[in-house]
Amino acid sequence: MVAFTREGDLWIRNIGDSTQTRLTFDGCFDILNGHASWVYYEEILGRASGYKAFWWSPDSRKIAFMRFDNTGVSLFPIYSPFGQNGSLSQTRYPKAGQANPSVRIGIINLDSDCIGSLPLQDKLTTAEVVWADFEQSREQYFGEPFWSDDSRRLYVQRMPRRQNTLDLYAVDASDGGKTAIYHEEYPTWIEFIDDMLFDRDGFYMARDFETGWQQIYHLSYDGALRRLTEGRNWGLRLLRCNPAKGRVWFSGRRDSRLHDCVYRLDKNGKITLLSDPDKWIADIRFSSDGESFTCRESNAREPWRTVRYSALGAKSELLDVLEAPAEAPSDCPLPQLVRISNDAFDLYGLVTYPRGFDPSKKYPLVMEVYGGPGTAYVRDRWQDRDASNRWCFENGVIWMCVDPRSSGENGRAGMDQAFRRMTVIELQDYIAWAKYMGSQPWVDESRIGVEGFSFGGTTTAMLVLRYPEYFSCGIAGGGVYDWTLYDSVYTERFMDTPEANPEGYAEASVLHYLSPDGPGISPLYKAGSLKLTHGTGDDNVHFQNTLRLVDALQRKGLRFGLMIYPDGMHGYRGDQHKHDVSDAAAFWKERFDL
Repeated sequence: MVAFTREGDLWIRNIGDSTQTRLTFDGCFDILNGHASWVYYEEILGRASGYKAFWWSPDSRKIAFMRFDNTGVSLFPIYSPFGQNGSLSQTRYPKAGQANPSVRIGIINLDSDCIGSLPLQDKLTTAEVVWADFEQSREQYFGEPFWSDDSRRLYVQRMPRRQNTLDLYAVDASDGGKTAIYHEEYPTWIEFIDDMLFDRDGFYMARDFETGWQQIYHLSYDGALRRLTEGRNWGLRLLRCNPAKGRVWFSGRRDSRLHDCVYRLDKNGKITLLSDPDKWIADIRFSSDGESFTCRESNAREPWRTVRYSALGAKSELLDVLEAPAEAPSDCPLPQLVRISNDAFDLYGLVTYPRGFDPSKKYPLVMEVYGGPGTAYVRDRWQDRDASNRWCFENGVIWMCVDPRSSGENGRAGMDQAFRRMTVIELQDYIAWAKYMGSQPWVDESRIGVEGFSFGGTTTAMLVLRYPEYFSCGIAGGGVYDWTLYDSVYTERFMDTPEANPEGYAEASVLHYLSPDGPGISPLYKAGSLKLTHGTGDDNVHFQNTLRLVDALQRKGLRFGLMIYPDGMHGYRGDQHKHDVSDAAAFWKERFDL
C-alpha cells in the first residue's frame, strides 16, 4: 500500500491490484490534505519533504495527515515571460504579520468499514477521520508528528505563533483525545524537536533551552525528562543508541567549533571523542555489530578520505584508511582558519591567498557572508565554497568566508543577540572582520568587497549602502530587503510580528534607509558599487524584494548594477549559474581595477 496526494486530497493505492482509494474529499486549491502549504514546506517540514504531510503508522493500518486550510492566506503572483502571452502562477504565501493557514491533524484507520477499493469512476464516500483535539487557530504551528511503536498514539508538537514555547502531546488514535507530555520555554525562540532516537521508554533528543548550548536529553513517554550531557555542544545530530548499555552516539561541534566530530555518551555521563577533532566528518555508517563506524573526513586543506574508527574505544582510534586520495594539489585554493573576537564573542573565518601570494604586496579582498541566526557559513571541509574562491585564487584576490556572533559558534548567547534586531547586530561583526583584515599589511583596505545570497544578499546590501568606508563594493543576490516581505514563520521566529516590533523591522530593513523619512545611507556610497541579482521565478525570496530596492535606489538617483534571471529560482542553475559566476568575475575586475 502506498499513499499519495492528488488535487488536494489524500489517496492510497494497493500495490497488488493497483486499485486506488480516496481518503479525503474536500481537497481544492485552498484545502490541502496531506500536501503541505508552502510555508510549512519551506520552514517546518522542510524542502526534503517534497510537500509530503502524511505519516504511516508502524503497523501500516493507520495514516496521519495534516489538513491545511489556506482560505484567507495571501496570494502571491509570480510571472513567467515564456510563451507568447507569458503565464502567472499564484501561491498562498503568508508574509510577516499576515494570516497563516489553519492546520488540523487527522488520523484515518484503514480498517474502517467505510474504506474500500473503489474504482475512480464510482461515487466516493467520506472516509472516517479522527481529528486530534486541538483548537482550530491560525495562531499556532504543528511540527512533524511521530507514531508510538504500537500505533495507538500519535505524538504531536505544537507551538504558538510567537514560537517561544513548545508542547508535545500524545494523541489517542482512536478518539483524538490528547495528553500533555512535555513543555519547553525560552525567552527568544524555540525550534521543533527533530532527529530523535527512540527506545522502548521514550526518546533521546538534543535541545538548547537550558545551558546556553545544546544538550542531549531523554524524554520518557510519561513526561519524565533527564539531561544527559554538559558542555559547549552545538550542531548535535543523534546517530545511534544502545539502551541496554545506556550509550548514545552522536556527532556535533564540541572539541572544535568548526568541525563535526563523532562522540559516544556513556550511561555515567562520560563523553568520548571518537574521530579526529581537526577534521569534518560526513556520511557516518555504523557496522552491524556496532563496534565501528566508517565515515568521510576532510578539512579545507586536506581532501576527503574514507576511514573506519572504533565506536567502543576509550579514545579516538583510527582502525583503517579505506580510501585516500593523493595529497592535496598545490594548484588549488587551500583556505586557512582565522579567528578574531568582537564584543567578547569569538568570530571564525576561512581565508585563501591568491596564487603566488607575496606578503610585501597589497591585494583586494572579497568577503563572502550570510548572517542568518544559527546558520554557520564557515565550514572547514574540502572545497566547500570553491566557485568564487577558485576565481579569486587565480586572479590575485584574497577570498574570505566569515561568520558573525549569531551563526551558532557562540551558542545561544550569540544567536539571541539577533532577536528582534535581525541583520543589525551582525553588521558590527562583519565590520570587525573588515577592520581586522584591512589592518594586515598585505590587504588593500580601499578594495574590500562583499558578496552574499539570500540572507547574505540582505547583509551585503546593508554593508555596501551603509558602511562603504569598510566595504567598497558588493554583489547582493536574492536578498530580503524588507522583512515584511518574507514569510511569517521564519521572520517572526526571530523578529516577532511587525505589529509587535515596528522599530526592529524598520532597523532591519534596507528599504527603510532609502525611504523619504528614513535615516539615509552613507554619503560615501560610490555609483555602481552595489550589484543586485535575482531570479524572477524565486518562490522563496520573491523578486518583489529586488524590484522594491531598485525603485528606492532610482528614487534616490543612485547608480547600481542589476542582473535579472528570467524564471530563475532561489539559487541559479545551469546556464544562469554559469552566467552569474562569469558576470561576478567581470564586476570584481572592474571594481578592483584588475
